[in-house]
Amino acid sequence: MSIQRRSTVAVTIGTVRVGGGAPIVVQSMTNTDTADVAATAQQVQALARAGSELVRVTVNTAEAAAAVAPLRERLEQAGVTVPLIGDFHFNGHKLLAEHPACAQALAKYRINPGNVGRGSKRDPQFAQMIETACRYGKPVRIGVNWGSLDAELLTRLMDENSQRAAPRGAQEVMREAVVQSALSSAARAEELGLAHERIVLSAKVSGVQDLIAIYRDLASRCDYPLHLGLTEAGMGSKGIVASTAGMAVLLQEGIGDTIRVSLTPEPAGDRTQEVQVAQEILQTMGLRSFAPLVVACPGCGRTTSTVFQQLAQRIQAHIRERMPQWRQDYAGVEDMRVAVMGCVVNGPGESRHANIGISLPGTGERPVAPVYEDGEKTVTLKGERIAEEFQQLVEQYVARRYARRADR
Repeated sequence: MSIQRRSTVAVTIGTVRVGGGAPIVVQSMTNTDTADVAATAQQVQALARAGSELVRVTVNTAEAAAAVAPLRERLEQAGVTVPLIGDFHFNGHKLLAEHPACAQALAKYRINPGNVGRGSKRDPQFAQMIETACRYGKPVRIGVNWGSLDAELLTRLMDENSQRAAPRGAQEVMREAVVQSALSSAARAEELGLAHERIVLSAKVSGVQDLIAIYRDLASRCDYPLHLGLTEAGMGSKGIVASTAGMAVLLQEGIGDTIRVSLTPEPAGDRTQEVQVAQEILQTMGLRSFAPLVVACPGCGRTTSTVFQQLAQRIQAHIRERMPQWRQDYAGVEDMRVAVMGCVVNGPGESRHANIGISLPGTGERPVAPVYEDGEKTVTLKGERIAEEFQQLVEQYVARRYARRADR
């Protein structure tokens, strides 16, 4: 793959390196009340187990700010070292000043220049947060969001645009306002003493074409690491498709050093879905490997049996369940490819291309299922226990094929 670009500047967030040639980092955000330490710790642990390498928490009240240090302590006691990012809006300058333990416990601060303060208060309050970051040696993400864009900046650019001989469209002016807000805020942060290599930028919008245009512009005008994501992406397939459509284009162009998929979870849904989707975007593009990929055919008139669907689902669930332990025990297992196919048309071929694959019988075919390992047929399964037997073969393949880590 010839993708180059990406930021040459590296920002260190706790133990995680963003930019500077480091792998693209996956992050997520809790939706618990941060003041509830137990609930937030539980969700942070779940996100970290799912593979989130950075986790952001809301810090919006004195109670939330007071809970950050105990939250960090509880996570450390549980062996969870994932860096925590504090998400500040409106009152971050006060909370950081009044809760120094919070300022110290966080690995990074997220500042939204659109709501850090209004009018004459904006610059002093922004400066106060940057000075706190400098005091504690913390990096900052300057995160512009078009839903809370600096109204004064947008008004000024609209006024200037109206005086042009050939005015640009309102959408184009809005895009420029987003980019300018990020770049001017970063420049001001550096004037206040924040090092260039402690700044990450983001410019979140909810439209795919706006996202692509803004990040292309931003990437051409700075070398800061960029946090990529479509904000308010939506729920279910809509949110997944929109996030993938926007981010995949940019990632393919080498734009983006850390990503988040901002999915709206179903009521009582699993928050870790956004981590899984982010990982799958990166892995299917060949940019990183997180867990073995399961290849399965979509089914057709030849595959009227649902056995292959059930087996594919079962194997995929088993791999996700086992992956935390496999990752600790076996080097390179995340690159494994498993095929679960439903008939003789493509089944044997896909199975041979996978590390380990099974070709189940389609309608009218012999009730046997050949298994292939590294391109060679090794065994033929039949009977009622095909699923259990194939699952065991996968376990045996992992143990045999991948080197056990030296520290295990």
